[in-house]
Amino acid sequence: MLEEHLSEALRRYEEVMAELSVPETHGDSALLQRLLKEQAELSPLVSCVEALRSAEQREAEALSMLGEEKDEELRALAKEELWEARREKEAQAAKLKELLLPKDPNDEKNVVLEIRAGAGGDEAALFAAELFRMYRQYAEHRGWKVEIDDFHESGLGGMKEVIATVRGRGAFSRLKFESGVHRVQRVPATEAGGRIHTSTASVAVMPEAEEVDVQLDLKDVRIDVMRASGNGGQCVNTTDSAVRLTHYPTGIVIYSQTEKSQLQNKEKAFRLLRSKLYALELERRQNETAEARRAQIGSGDRSEKIRTYNFPQGRVTDHRIKLTLYSIERVMDGDLDEILDALIHASRAAELAGATDSESAGKGGGNSL
Repeated sequence: MLEEHLSEALRRYEEVMAELSVPETHGDSALLQRLLKEQAELSPLVSCVEALRSAEQREAEALSMLGEEKDEELRALAKEELWEARREKEAQAAKLKELLLPKDPNDEKNVVLEIRAGAGGDEAALFAAELFRMYRQYAEHRGWKVEIDDFHESGLGGMKEVIATVRGRGAFSRLKFESGVHRVQRVPATEAGGRIHTSTASVAVMPEAEEVDVQLDLKDVRIDVMRASGNGGQCVNTTDSAVRLTHYPTGIVIYSQTEKSQLQNKEKAFRLLRSKLYALELERRQNETAEARRAQIGSGDRSEKIRTYNFPQGRVTDHRIKLTLYSIERVMDGDLDEILDALIHASRAAELAGATDSESAGKGGGNSL
């Protein structure tokens, strides 16, 4: 219930402020940092409640004035104040509901990004490489770092597959709706007849898992060491530095060769394996929770067609929220905020509608706050 969540949040804020006022707290740097972080997370909620209560007080005073005042000019001022107070109250109430929605615990995590060429041969591989460039430039705009974990090139500068880690605060919160099939429609450079071709690439976005997120039994993993091949540099290719992990229960295979030492490649491979296993567990939980599925913007499944990039028309269309932008060059250069903001807003709106329906049902149709 939203009311219970609000009461608990306000109670916890008072506790945090009380703990911060104790001199002993400032002698424990770890505790101090944790409390300051919690205070920063709860402060917007408290500020919103204060603004809401202020608006309610102004509304009550304006109503009282209208009930007692006979002067028409003063009554007109009271009516204007009443209108402004009610508008502010509605705005703060809506904001408060959104702030009370439970946060995705993975939102602050780094991202493991996988892009694979789909239907379309060389053109699909070229499109996969362009998608990776798009995400890499978006990451650079936000000050995030991108580390390539593995990639396989194709002819003409395309990529059959690329796996990378995007490191930065809130990376998963911004990119988590990008999983799915991305479709491109354009005339390939190799097309002599000028015909428009349709090609696809699949994108998977997974939160980077930490060791505490996944219980991994080493008995379930086979570790193979081999000489790296293809891309990776001369130093890599002269030693048995590549590592391949095979996870028996799921059949997942991870291959890492981008680092120069076997130990580094092994650490990277286990990190990727944990992230894949964590993503599988999140998907399992999601499938068990019908409400969570309905609140989502798309399933996040790699097989779902989510977006079309039509170069002849210069448009990008996200099919889940029916958003079309005629700025394909800007989007391909990494300017994704308009699309991502719209997706995040639609997701929060769906969650809010679900929370409000649940609250109303619990109260027999009464107000949610």
